[in-house]
Amino acid sequence: MMKPVILTGDRPSGPLHLGHYVGSLANRVHYQQQGWTQYIIIADVQALTDNYEHPHKVHDNVFEVACDYLAVGLDPAQTTFFIQSQVPEIADLTIYYLNLVTVNRLRRNPTVKTEIEQKGFRDSIPAGFFVYPVSQAADITCVKATTVPVGEDQLPMIEQTNEIVRTFNRIYKKEVLTEVRAIVPEVSRLVGIDGKTKMSKSLGNAIYLSDSADVVAQKVKSMYTDPSHIKVSDPGQVEGNTVFTYLDVFDTRKDEVVELKGGLGDMVLKKRLTEVLNNFLDPIRTRRAVFYNDKASVMEILKKGTLVTREVAANTVQEVKDVMYLNY
Repeated sequence: MMKPVILTGDRPSGPLHLGHYVGSLANRVHYQQQGWTQYIIIADVQALTDNYEHPHKVHDNVFEVACDYLAVGLDPAQTTFFIQSQVPEIADLTIYYLNLVTVNRLRRNPTVKTEIEQKGFRDSIPAGFFVYPVSQAADITCVKATTVPVGEDQLPMIEQTNEIVRTFNRIYKKEVLTEVRAIVPEVSRLVGIDGKTKMSKSLGNAIYLSDSADVVAQKVKSMYTDPSHIKVSDPGQVEGNTVFTYLDVFDTRKDEVVELKGGLGDMVLKKRLTEVLNNFLDPIRTRRAVFYNDKASVMEILKKGTLVTREVAANTVQEVKDVMYLNY
């Protein structure tokens, strides 16, 4: 049986945090261990759709995100990393695919609608942002990925990609492009330290993989817990208690966590969580520091992976151009 081709990645809009680890990074390490063909895209062009006025930030974060990838154990000898903007074949495919999608269809995309509202674009939606589902389809199909791990909120993007694939193959009467299957991780998101919504840089509620032990301690101390839990003897409220949510994910001593839910002071729980998170992050921080202090080597890894990806993408574009009679 043919092994899956995985396409996954992140926008370099900031360094990666624990939410990224829970939602995707741990799974990427798993796919690597399974020996699957895995491409990880650093989607700098997509990041520019809402950071176009701050290109320097996106540029700098390409390196930051690469350091995070390497620090968690992703190995360039087994996994191919590439920078989106350095694979021009993606832009070629995006242009071709735009003719296969209507404006109304893009407008109805639930993910796009939600993000437009979140970012407050109203009627001033940048065209690049509006059509980014088409660019994502190009990301996926340029390496002929068969599998894409996503959160549930991104499922409409996979549906849009498959619509483009089917439309292309039907119009041009050849199975050039491959439909893709979405994998939704068992734990696809982590609530932020404010306990209100998912962990996000823009919301200021994240614990980053690069945070120092002291910063982690400060952030845990500020976590939302249970305002009604006044006495140590009172039973701890589990539902909605962010500290328990994190302990369930990161504390390996599950039997002890169950006992803790019977009632303990918030400071005791937070002290335990601080210890658990710092024990988890310590080896990641150590590895990250090594890569961070050798930027030339990290960028060389990205350049080599990008060249590999370009070769694969060029073959895809050639097949696409052949059936579109663009082979002059």
